[in-house]
Amino acid sequence: MGLLLLLTYTLLSSWRMVDAQRSFTIRNITLTIEPSTDVTRDTNVTLRCKAIISSSGPEALSRKYAIYKDSYLIYNKTSNTSQDLLYPLPEVRVSNIGEYKCKITIKDKEMTSEAEKLTVKGLSKPLLTFNKTVVSEQEVVTATCTAPGETGHLYFFFYKDSKEIQNYQVNSNQSEATFLFSSVGMHKIHCTYAVLVKTESFKSGESNSVSVSVKELSIKPVLEIYPQSKIYEGEKLNILCIIRELQPSSESIHLYLSQGTHLLSTGSIKVNHSMVALAKDPGDFECSLEIGNVIKVVTEKVSVTELFSAPTLTMSPAEVFQKEYMTLTCKSERFATERLNKEELTYTLEQATTSMTSSNTGVFPIKALQYDFNYTCVARAKGIMKRSETLTVRPKVSVSTPKMSVVGRAVLGQPFRIICQSDTGSLPINYTLLRDYSPLSTTSVKQPNQQAIFTVTINKPDEISRYMCEAKNSNKEGSLSKRLNAAVIVPLSHPTLTVIPKLSEISEGDDLYLICGINGTPPVTFKWYRVGNEQPLLTNTTNTNSTYYQIHKLSKEHSGIYYCEAVNHANNLVRSEKVTIDVQLALWKKALIAGFCLLLVLVLVVVCVLYFRSKRVRVPRAAVSVWSERPPEAVHDELSSVVSSEPDVEYTEVVHPQPVDPAKGAADPHDYGSVEYTALNGEQPEINHYHPNINSYQDLPVPVD
Repeated sequence: MGLLLLLTYTLLSSWRMVDAQRSFTIRNITLTIEPSTDVTRDTNVTLRCKAIISSSGPEALSRKYAIYKDSYLIYNKTSNTSQDLLYPLPEVRVSNIGEYKCKITIKDKEMTSEAEKLTVKGLSKPLLTFNKTVVSEQEVVTATCTAPGETGHLYFFFYKDSKEIQNYQVNSNQSEATFLFSSVGMHKIHCTYAVLVKTESFKSGESNSVSVSVKELSIKPVLEIYPQSKIYEGEKLNILCIIRELQPSSESIHLYLSQGTHLLSTGSIKVNHSMVALAKDPGDFECSLEIGNVIKVVTEKVSVTELFSAPTLTMSPAEVFQKEYMTLTCKSERFATERLNKEELTYTLEQATTSMTSSNTGVFPIKALQYDFNYTCVARAKGIMKRSETLTVRPKVSVSTPKMSVVGRAVLGQPFRIICQSDTGSLPINYTLLRDYSPLSTTSVKQPNQQAIFTVTINKPDEISRYMCEAKNSNKEGSLSKRLNAAVIVPLSHPTLTVIPKLSEISEGDDLYLICGINGTPPVTFKWYRVGNEQPLLTNTTNTNSTYYQIHKLSKEHSGIYYCEAVNHANNLVRSEKVTIDVQLALWKKALIAGFCLLLVLVLVVVCVLYFRSKRVRVPRAAVSVWSERPPEAVHDELSSVVSSEPDVEYTEVVHPQPVDPAKGAADPHDYGSVEYTALNGEQPEINHYHPNINSYQDLPVPVD
């Protein structure tokens, strides 16, 4: 650690010693006010201090700057560069008005610039506020007057009813004053302010005039340069800076020989300097004499004819791709033929690690690298060396085989976008969309974030494979992509709703299947609806073109109107025709109803038969009896009349009892007398009388007791 500190101290000491031994002279210093010496309020102003120093070394000397305003130091800085000192005055105010100077000090020498006056116009409007505006007699209030944004020394003046009452000098932008109001009524209070820039003073009359005569020192420097005319590059210049008519003086004398800002040499009486003339160097030479505070300067301008111009380096072709051959040409456009032969001029091509030399052609065939590289050309003749500007060669990358893809989805019959893009390749790249090798359109990609996008429409799914893309970024043949391979979405069409079982066979207790089918590209989202319900009965997404909705154990409540909807990635909604479902009774219920109806009919028939038989009339034995019982054939006729269109016929049997013969004894209990049958017809009410034989009683029905 101690050794490191010792080494650092030694280096600093050596640097200070070298710096102390360097010769220099302060030639001039100026201060300028930017943008102008007369500005308005809020302008950003910059003070620029510029010093011209001639020194014997390439490094800038350490210097100290000081900026003064009205003879007061406001800023100082030490700098180790030759750059101008900039002192900003942001948003200037009237308080910035004044005369500014810049002073530079280097070692024991210093110089001060001429004074520049800055004038600023414009003041802000003062603002007056009170702690209260309604007061009573003899009440004290406080007023505050503010000068918004102002700086410096300010005078504030307070007025009551247009009469100045109070004034204050402050170092801020506001001041307070108290008021005591003894009279009743309205009073007008206002304030003003003034910015104190310089203290006013009274001037006296002029004094007597005294004339002073100043004589020029007879001592003066002389500058001589050889040769004096037609100087070419490479020739030797002899420059002499000397004092003529030297007179004894108690002051120390110093001579400085400079070329531009570069100090060539120093001395006390005579300075001699030799150098090679170069056209690029400034041709202004200066011989400066310093004796005390007196500086005398003599200058000489030298014109140097260029032996040959700085070479230019060009490449052919203008654009080159990686690992391709190209030609670099180094050439000086002008040279002094009276002093230089073309064969004397040689060129060298320099790269970071290698160099190539050509005698006089300056042509270098090389192969482009795979990355950017820099070349510099150097021309040499008669000890003069000139370099060209650096040429940066950026080999282009050949475009790779492009790839095609679809943006989003390709829908049949709808416009969609195709991207054509290469992974590598220098911009700009021209992309051409082809259909069966026929160009359709071309897009040029010039920015890294730009894409080649084409819009197409196809009407058949297999048409998408007819598109290709060509990428090209040179005069060579472009690179062709593969045929576009992407899924094509066919919009949905022909929706159908199939019902299983058949509509005429749908009964209670069955399972109903509503099959929705479409044509188009899956996946498809199916929805089943029943008229009267806004919400779908079922939503199902499937990769097939049909699916079903099942209703278990149908009942009459499931009767209604049904339909289905379908949609796929083409976003076209299709709807099937509506189907009316009428759920019929179950078969066993139908059979039960039919059996019941038959039974009811039989019961009615039996009731009718019994009813008609009950209408027979019975007559007592001692009297004529009439009953409604019919002979069997009558019953048969009655049953036949049920299915016949013949009118019904009824028979009535009338029994006439015979008189009793006393000789024969008691009468036969079965003796009914004569019987008469009368046929009753509703349409022909005739009575037929039948008189049977007396011995035919066995054919009569048994009377009812």
